[in-house]
Amino acid sequence: MKHLTLMTSLLLAILTGCATTAPSASSERRYEGSAHRLKEDPRVGVYTSKPWGFSTNSFWIEGPEGVVVMDTQFLTSAARELIELAERETGKKVVLAVVLHANPDKFNGTPVFQERGIRVVTARQVSERIPSVFELRTRWFKSRYAPDWPEVEPRPEVFGAETTVLEAAGLKLKAHVLGPACSDSQVVVEWEGHLFTGDMVANGTHAWLELGHQHEWIQRLDELARMNPRQVHPGRGESAGPELLTRQRAYLEKVIELVRALNPTLPVRDEAVAEAVQKVKAAYPELSLEVFLRVGMPEVYRREAELRANAAGH
Repeated sequence: MKHLTLMTSLLLAILTGCATTAPSASSERRYEGSAHRLKEDPRVGVYTSKPWGFSTNSFWIEGPEGVVVMDTQFLTSAARELIELAERETGKKVVLAVVLHANPDKFNGTPVFQERGIRVVTARQVSERIPSVFELRTRWFKSRYAPDWPEVEPRPEVFGAETTVLEAAGLKLKAHVLGPACSDSQVVVEWEGHLFTGDMVANGTHAWLELGHQHEWIQRLDELARMNPRQVHPGRGESAGPELLTRQRAYLEKVIELVRALNPTLPVRDEAVAEAVQKVKAAYPELSLEVFLRVGMPEVYRREAELRANAAGH
């Protein structure tokens, strides 16, 4: 409980500096997020929420018969903007959205899409984790974000438990179902050299390390690299080439190296975690969203301490 209270305080502290009031009503529609097509392939577009919604990316693909969206946003207002801007930009209707993993910046907008008759799908493994994650995050965030928080638990449709091909909007998208990384399981969508990774890849921010899956995460990145993507589309930050996978892997390896250098021990001590955070911050002074690092480091440290203790026992 102490750890949950600390995480909540950390997240709310950084968000307080992002926004304090709701936007004023206006007869003219004002968009708070931003959207544009990607110059590398204008069939792909990106909507990025305002910082109050964690500057979260949602991507769209324009097909011959409609639009497919990756992730539904954290704020319900951002979900509405995403749909409006994608449809305004393409002149076509959004017909499908895919939730890539079980975090509210990916699934919270699901009811907004479904109210408009848009199918929202995910893998069974992700769907099974949404109720517990939503319940926890609602306790963290609902009072601060209301009324911009879902009133009902988001419930995407399940497309299955194995990697499959999704057909919509005249497109065929390969939805890979993968194991632990930034979440306990994730979907990664592959389409014509494009790879939509959600928070498994971040560009310019610290990683969401809350669950302590840093070693499995490296394995997932190796799996993505073997797909030989031309473009990688991260949960935050700009899209780029496969170098984003290499950079994310190097970041995780460095985090592990720095924590191990502190000879981590159990039980986890707050001051030891704080020292580990400072080491990573010093190694990556250019990265934003330090709060993700602070929230995640207790489990990263615990995991490395357990591995060290197990190794010593053998």
